[in-house]
Amino acid sequence: MTMQETSQARIAQLFERFKALEGAIETIFLGQHDVVEELLLTILAGGHALLEGAPGLGKTTLVRTLAQVLDLEFSRIQFTPDLMPADVIGMRILTESSTGKREFEFQRGPIFSNVVLADEINRATPRTQSALLEAMGEKQVTVFGETCVLDEPFMVIATQNPIEMEGTYPLPEAQLDRFLLKIQVESPPLENLITILDETTGKVREPVGPMVRGEELLEMLRLVREVPASSDMVSLAARLVRATHPSDESAPEGVRRFVRHGASPRGGQALLLSAKARALVQGRLHVQTQDFEALAKSALRHRLILNYEGEASAITTDELVLEALEVAKKA
Repeated sequence: MTMQETSQARIAQLFERFKALEGAIETIFLGQHDVVEELLLTILAGGHALLEGAPGLGKTTLVRTLAQVLDLEFSRIQFTPDLMPADVIGMRILTESSTGKREFEFQRGPIFSNVVLADEINRATPRTQSALLEAMGEKQVTVFGETCVLDEPFMVIATQNPIEMEGTYPLPEAQLDRFLLKIQVESPPLENLITILDETTGKVREPVGPMVRGEELLEMLRLVREVPASSDMVSLAARLVRATHPSDESAPEGVRRFVRHGASPRGGQALLLSAKARALVQGRLHVQTQDFEALAKSALRHRLILNYEGEASAITTDELVLEALEVAKKA
C-alpha cells in the first residue's frame, strides 16, 4: 500500500468515526448539529471551547455526553463568586499516618481530568478564573512549587450566559484568547423544539456508551496536525487576522470604525487548526477556503475588542469578522 493510499484509508476511518460520534451525541443533544460539529472539531484540533447560550439549552448535557462517547474522565466545576483557586487545582491537606506521623498530602482538584466543564465561568472572580490559565495554555499546573503535567487529551469547555450580566466577572482578553472556538448555542427552531420536548419527557433513554478510546483519539489529534495547508491558505489566514486590526491598511471600514483591538496570532492558529480538522472530517487532505468561511466567526468572534462606538452600536463581532474575511479573500 502506497503512502497516499495509507493516508486516504486513515482519512476514511476518521470520517466514519467522526460521523458516528456526531450521530451518537445528537441522539442526546437534539437539534443542534452545528454546535456538536464545532465542539468535536475543537477536540480534534486539541483546543478548548467556550459555549455561550441562555440557560436550559442543554450545554451541560452536551459536554457530559461528549466525555461519555470519547471514554474520557469528566469533571464539572460550578463557578460561583465564592469559588477559590484551590477548589479548582487542589490543596494540601494535613494527614496522619498509622504511626502517628503527620505530613501534608496533595489532594488533586477537578482540573485533573480529561474534559473539564467550567460551568458559568464568568460567575467566579478573576483570581479563580486565572487558575485555569496555565492548564489551558501549557496543559500543566504548578502547585506549591511543583509542576504537575495533565493527562492527554485535556480540554476545558466553559459555558456562560450572555443575558444575565449582574454579579458576573467578564473574562479578560488574555483568557478569552485561549479558547480555540467560541460556539454560540442558539434556541432551537420550532420543529427541533417539538422533537426535544417529545423525546425528553417520555421514557428515560439509555446513556450512550464509549465509542472511541483514548489512544485512538490521540491518533486523530496527530492526524489533524499532519494535514497540509498550502501557502495560499496560510496567507489567507494571516490576511484575515491582519484585516481585523483597525490600524492595518487592509482593514475594512467597519473594523476601522468599531474595533479597538483585532485578533492575535493565536487567532490565526485557531483558524488554521480547526480548518485542518474540518478538512479531514469532510474527507479531504487539504484546507480550502470553505473551511475558513465555515469557522472564521467561531475562531475570531471572541478575539475582537470593540471600541466605545462599537459597544454602543448594534454591530456584532460576527459581522466584522465576515467583513474582514471578504477583504482577505480579495487581496
